[in-house]
Amino acid sequence: MAAALQQAPIAFRAKLPTTTRLAVKSQTLAFRSTFSGFKLAVKLVAKRKPAGGARMMDTAAGSYASALADVAKSNGTLELTSADMEKVEQVFSDPEVFNFFQNPTIAIEKKRKVLDDIATESKLQPHTANFLNIVVDMKRVEIIMDIVKEFEVVYNKMTDTELAVVSSVVKLESQHLAQIAQGVQRLTGSKNVRIKTVIDPSLVAGFTVRYGSSGSKLIDMSVKKQLDEIARQLNFSDLVGSLAS
Repeated sequence: MAAALQQAPIAFRAKLPTTTRLAVKSQTLAFRSTFSGFKLAVKLVAKRKPAGGARMMDTAAGSYASALADVAKSNGTLELTSADMEKVEQVFSDPEVFNFFQNPTIAIEKKRKVLDDIATESKLQPHTANFLNIVVDMKRVEIIMDIVKEFEVVYNKMTDTELAVVSSVVKLESQHLAQIAQGVQRLTGSKNVRIKTVIDPSLVAGFTVRYGSSGSKLIDMSVKKQLDEIARQLNFSDLVGSLAS
């Protein structure tokens, strides 16, 4: 990736054969058509009024995420697009990549070339790749991670999916994660449960599960909780002892 960021498309067009230039022109026209469609979708979504206390539509990131989700749903690629957004999160979490696209002194053509490389290497859906081009063209790269988070919110609502974040000291076995997913499904009544795993050495052992709106509900099966509870009881005993003396 670092090498790709440093390569400039020098005399790129001059080296293309006629058939390739025609293909590039066709792709450019297709991109412009999708670009216009996405911009319209973003504007329409931004005008919607939040329903049922939804916070998502209040932000630009929410508008972009909803526009992308609507396109993905309409062409039957919602699941694939969700997987794409996980890849996008991984790519743009690299500070070098993020800073490259944020840098206003780098030509847009060079950024598009790198986006093409990213799309190819990550095997992104065409509309996801076009969407990234739009975000870069609109100079909204600074909210790309927020778009990823908001897309997850939209996806979960569209598919009646409950997100559960499982934190543990070591990677849990797939059968254990499946059991956790079944437990969360029973608690929430959701059609689907999506598990995200996080490694957290501070837990000592065991695991925690966060689910619900913004992770508001917690199942704590960690040793850290047990140790904290023991410490709390000891402190309480000391307090009682001091008051009695």
